[in-house]
Amino acid sequence: MQIQSIETFRGAIPLHTPFKTALRTVTVAETIIVKVTCDDGTVGWGEAPPTHVITGDSMSSIQYAIEAIFKPLLIGESLIAREQLFEKIEKSMVRNTSAKAAIDMALYDCIAQLAKLPLHQFLGGYHERLETDYTVSVNSPEDMAADARKYINDGFSVLKIKVGKNDIATDIERIKKVRKEIGPKVVIRLDANQGWQAKEAVRAIRKMEELGLDIELMEQPVKAHDLEGLKYVTNHTETPIMADESVFLAHDAKQVLDMGAADLINIKLMKAGGIHEAIKIAKLSSIYGVDCMVGSMIETKIGITAAAHFAASQPNVTRYDFDAPLMLKGDIANGGITYHGSTIELGNEPGLGIKSINDSFILEESAGN
Repeated sequence: MQIQSIETFRGAIPLHTPFKTALRTVTVAETIIVKVTCDDGTVGWGEAPPTHVITGDSMSSIQYAIEAIFKPLLIGESLIAREQLFEKIEKSMVRNTSAKAAIDMALYDCIAQLAKLPLHQFLGGYHERLETDYTVSVNSPEDMAADARKYINDGFSVLKIKVGKNDIATDIERIKKVRKEIGPKVVIRLDANQGWQAKEAVRAIRKMEELGLDIELMEQPVKAHDLEGLKYVTNHTETPIMADESVFLAHDAKQVLDMGAADLINIKLMKAGGIHEAIKIAKLSSIYGVDCMVGSMIETKIGITAAAHFAASQPNVTRYDFDAPLMLKGDIANGGITYHGSTIELGNEPGLGIKSINDSFILEESAGN
């Protein structure tokens, strides 16, 4: 099976509610969609959203990497020797991890179809379904409590709550209001998106521990590059600390794991450059006895389907943050994963199970060859 054509499409879907973190506010999910077509008619799909403040990628840089670098590199190549393909992609340019992720997941979609297996079974087949959390954006404490109640009423039992904006006292008040509103049984995860300094993170987390707010984990409390600060927070709190923006590639994960800088690692395909590198991070973490979460940027169902299939294939991926498609006003993909409240069904279709894309959300497309 050889790669015959590679096409890119610019897409955009409005969110029904603004997504707010310590780093940014998103009202429209922009994305570059990739379609890989093979000589036997097999089609694979991938996508990459621009997340300037985390990956540094823009719509134009993603599309350029795929069209100008990956397309001439891959057209005519066979999928059989897939390690050669992924090696070529990785060596062709530094970083540009979102563009790499988009082409990576499209190739894996094709490869799993060649094997006549759903992608999660091709990669390992550990789970058939997953349970996602739902994210509570940064707002006033009262608004966040009301949002948390709504998501619980919608059937979610795990909430990921954004903090790290304004001051610590306000963040603590946010969590107090949320916990009071939803009661003691709901799982609460916090994500500061690099919004705190190490010592103030320790003060905040310890205060929440003293108040009995029962936080399951604290994600990326300090700047991505501040591994010593991350280790300081990990060593001086009881709450498990998760590295997110600090870990893009397996090399980053090894540094965090060797230092004991975090208790958990959040893997995202857009940071890792796709499934190929994400598997390395999961396997490496497993060697150290460390569990992982798999999350995402603000992606459509195409990217989340790929991430969910990867997550379902790895035994030490124990947490899932796949709520992004539920935040959108429309669905860009026909096929892929399906949601039943907080439960995600992966399905039995070969590959990702995506049949086509919804043209109403497409802004522009490239030529195929």
